[in-house]
Amino acid sequence: MQFVSLKCGLPKHGKTPNHHTDGGEPGELERECPDKKLSGAGDRSLRARASPAADIISTVEFNHTGELLATGDKGGRVVIFQREPESKNEPYNQGEYNVYSTFQSHEPEFDYLKSLEIEEKINKIKWLPQQNAAHSLLSTNDKTIKLWKITERDKRPEGYNLKDEEGKLKDLSTVTSLQVPVLKPMDLMVEVTPRRIFANGHTYHVNSISVNSDCETYMSADDLRINLWHLAITDRSFNIVDIKPANMEDLTEVITASEFHPHHCNLFVYSSSKGSLRLCDMRASALCDKHSKLYEEPEDPSNRSFFSEIISSVSDVKFSHSGRYMLTRDYLTVKVWDLNMETKPVETYQVHDYLRSKLCSLYENDCIFDKFECAWNGSDSVIMTGAYNNFFRMFDRNTKRDVTLEASRESSKPRAILKPRRVCVGGKRRKDDISVDSLDFTKKILHTAWHPTENIIAIAATNNLYIFQDKVNSEMH
Repeated sequence: MQFVSLKCGLPKHGKTPNHHTDGGEPGELERECPDKKLSGAGDRSLRARASPAADIISTVEFNHTGELLATGDKGGRVVIFQREPESKNEPYNQGEYNVYSTFQSHEPEFDYLKSLEIEEKINKIKWLPQQNAAHSLLSTNDKTIKLWKITERDKRPEGYNLKDEEGKLKDLSTVTSLQVPVLKPMDLMVEVTPRRIFANGHTYHVNSISVNSDCETYMSADDLRINLWHLAITDRSFNIVDIKPANMEDLTEVITASEFHPHHCNLFVYSSSKGSLRLCDMRASALCDKHSKLYEEPEDPSNRSFFSEIISSVSDVKFSHSGRYMLTRDYLTVKVWDLNMETKPVETYQVHDYLRSKLCSLYENDCIFDKFECAWNGSDSVIMTGAYNNFFRMFDRNTKRDVTLEASRESSKPRAILKPRRVCVGGKRRKDDISVDSLDFTKKILHTAWHPTENIIAIAATNNLYIFQDKVNSEMH
């Protein structure tokens, strides 16, 4: 696959977000607030500009059709992009994503009982399957999960009997006849409204949320517990996993990620800081502390080092679309596990093995604790994950080929083809190779997403969002 850049631009068709990308680097989330109409939650905080750190993207998620793409940032904001419809008049604009809506999802809070500040940073966003014309998504910070409804309005009633055009009540003595109000077209307005707030369910930081295939329940996981919620009930949840020991000094591992199986509503998996995966079946018991299957790869004694436990921690786990495989990411590798084989992964891919000799300095600058995500393509044949220096990696499971690509200003020009990059470790250097000693560890691709059916990818690079499309697909339109 050869990827080209897509532009992420200004909203069109009279849509009314107050967050846009005007000029500059395509995909860059510029924090501006033009005088636009935005109904619903969040317009008050968008005008209060915070530090640049608040603009750092912390999660990226396509909806189930791929027509919408949501990003969350450290400032508690959610920005939704919508894919432009196909147009014969603008063949070069196929697939572009423009800002659809922006809202403030979470605010900073303070827990007075624990003297703890709760950040507004959005940890995860999950779309709910669409049931009607409206869209719904869940967003969470460290403690509180919220359900949001996104609707469109392009008509308004006119011709009231008791109100004038400005909405003020008329003098009843002036009303001499009755009329039927009619719906008149208006500029399209996107309304975002909070529908549910799921609070007080977690003592520790929420690291993942996952919507069940039954479309009625979802789960949320923190370091030591996983809770099951009903989407319509906010005041209680069911604790389905609890690994907290009686004495916290006996704690040896924490939960790092969890996800429901895409087809079987009773199955879910969670990963741990020890590099293991536990598949649980909710039909077996109400509390799933006893797993159904344990996926664990025995450690090679020859590779054992001070950093072994840190780099083996699983930072992300994703079921394949087919439900047959699981994809995990640890610090140096991505692994594909077959649900039917617990002893070892069926595939292991080295993401940046050249960093193995630099683990000491990566430990000192805390980079070794970075949590990279991973993603499947729509057919489960290619996997993607991020790396440093704004590099991201793709691995073809059929051909076993891999490629390193870069999300940068040069590659972000519309229709620019992404050129493969190569990291050189000693020996001869080819042109355009980059030395391992020249890598910028402050530029890291932690969050990635793949369109559910097409070869379109979204890459979050600090406070920039890049969207790339497979060149073959873009030329077919």
